[in-house]
Amino acid sequence: MRIVLATLMAMLLIGCADNDSQSTVTQVAQPEEMFKWKLVTTWPKNYPGLGLAPENFASKVAAMSAGRLKIKVYGAGQLVPAFEVFDAVSQGTAEMGHGASYYWTGKAKAAAFFTSVPFGLNAQEMNGWLHYGGGLELWRELYDEFNLVPFAGGNTGVQMAGWFNREINSMEDIKGLKMRIPGMGGDVITRAGGISVTIAGGELYTAMQTGVIDALEWVSPYNDIALGFHQVAKYYYYPGWHEPGPTLELIVNKDALASLPADLQAIVETAARAVNQDMLDEYTARNNEALVSLVETHGVQLRKLPDEVVAELRNISEDMLEELADDSDISRRIAESVKAFQKQATAYHAISEEAYYQARKQK
Repeated sequence: MRIVLATLMAMLLIGCADNDSQSTVTQVAQPEEMFKWKLVTTWPKNYPGLGLAPENFASKVAAMSAGRLKIKVYGAGQLVPAFEVFDAVSQGTAEMGHGASYYWTGKAKAAAFFTSVPFGLNAQEMNGWLHYGGGLELWRELYDEFNLVPFAGGNTGVQMAGWFNREINSMEDIKGLKMRIPGMGGDVITRAGGISVTIAGGELYTAMQTGVIDALEWVSPYNDIALGFHQVAKYYYYPGWHEPGPTLELIVNKDALASLPADLQAIVETAARAVNQDMLDEYTARNNEALVSLVETHGVQLRKLPDEVVAELRNISEDMLEELADDSDISRRIAESVKAFQKQATAYHAISEEAYYQARKQK
């Protein structure tokens, strides 16, 4: 009897061990869910800076997620036209998009605030406002009705005023000027007597070459030399009054983001923050080298906009910002938030960045 009982106990223990082993093996072997997303952009495929940012984002997400979230990037026109990115992501045709919010002012006028506004925040200040000054929360509130969640997705720093085939010596030279310039900068040019148009980056060279436009602004030397604008325009003007801190956006379909487990959502956010800073670093490193090449190798005439022209553009901009603020309740709240942040940032920068720049150049 003792032998029989011992045998039964041994068999029972072996059975329990087998069950535990099978349970453990099942848990370890259970495959984790994989996700495949499409990311559409407003830029030419693999275009330096702007176009490579979404590629870098996709690579970082794939690496950090160990391949659980794979994102395929499409350049402008490959899956949807450049200016249909917003709708494509909103409707779920693609899970993500990369572009600039001021392209969507036809959807929501206040979107202009989240790229850049004339004489507004620079790149450092935009990042501060978005991530620590309440800007990102307002941005997401604005986009919520479109089923979108925005993230800052890059910044080029202060841009150039643009390429011109006529000299700008006074406000009279703005009148009748056909210029590719989107966002509020374009509205200011129109009110100053010019004609602003929005044209995708890949079409700008031909538009300038054929006289469809008289002037254009794109980004800054690093990008402008890549598109060859120096071959079709004579004068290169600064400063970039219209886009002092142009923030690019990564927009995510809200339902697609919610479908991800918490760790993948965190990876998306972290990769966006990394790419946002990385782009600014790249432009800071590349712009002057490209400018030297434009001037010394290609003979571009670098010009500064006259002070009186800049002053008048500022006056027009201030009036238009007030009008934009009056468009809706959320526009007013965004405008007030930006204004308050710019006031305090300007006060501190007067004794930090500005004072240091002055001290550094003194001999």
